Amino acid sequence: MLKKQDFKKVVIGFTIFAVHLKTMSIKKYIPNLFTLGNLLCGTIALIFTAQYDFVNAAIAVFLGIIFDFLDGLLARVLKIQGTLGRYLDSLSDMVTSGVVPGIVMFCLLGMNLPEGDGYHLELDVSNFYKDIRLIGLILTLSACYRLAKFNVDVKPSGSFTGLPTPAMSLFVVSLPLIQKYTDILFLKELVTNNYVLIGITLVFSYLMNSGMDMFSLKFKNFKWEENIFKYLLILVSAVLLLTVGYMAIPLIILIYIFLSIIDNLKWS
Repeated sequence: MLKKQDFKKVVIGFTIFAVHLKTMSIKKYIPNLFTLGNLLCGTIALIFTAQYDFVNAAIAVFLGIIFDFLDGLLARVLKIQGTLGRYLDSLSDMVTSGVVPGIVMFCLLGMNLPEGDGYHLELDVSNFYKDIRLIGLILTLSACYRLAKFNVDVKPSGSFTGLPTPAMSLFVVSLPLIQKYTDILFLKELVTNNYVLIGITLVFSYLMNSGMDMFSLKFKNFKWEENIFKYLLILVSAVLLLTVGYMAIPLIILIYIFLSIIDNLKWS
């Protein structure tokens, strides 16, 4: 016969077990919620871009990339990693770090056209093939191809193959901020030159799908010798952000590419 004390133990044990199951069922959705936060930010960034509000679009992209970083971190901490999260992450990145930078470049190329031709998103069907703005969408196509490859190719966590799409996105969405706010004539002339913008589009499209290894900022340990380029990037990034603000973003991305090239040469 079950005694009263034993009955209490059974009830307590069952309650703890039930709470544990409920916690586990909720816990597995937490990383995906952050991933959807990335998608939401990317969608909002698209709306701002359509309104030529590049400042808020850049802020939304930046927040989306933070969500993108946190979802992976939480998945590792909570030990919840699977195919669903991997594909959901890529689909969200496709918007925030694929579609948005392509549309931003589309707009920038249009803004540099003769007055009155660029400040709209409409396409002329009769002259569709002549619209130079469409070149900017190569970024979107290249990002899509890279993200698809990322889901297929399994790479060690210490490096990426090709430039990550968030890095490309941050670089591109920072360009209109430089165009609008900088007092440096040389930089303003660069970002208002369509030849330069087309060059950026083609170079970054290539880098995303290149076979070059690029280090990630995940630390397996904190030894200086094994993480020298990560520490250098973090240090330089902090100094640049404190000194030149938003203009540091494209510089940080370029430094990241340069350090990755040096890192590859070191091991070749």
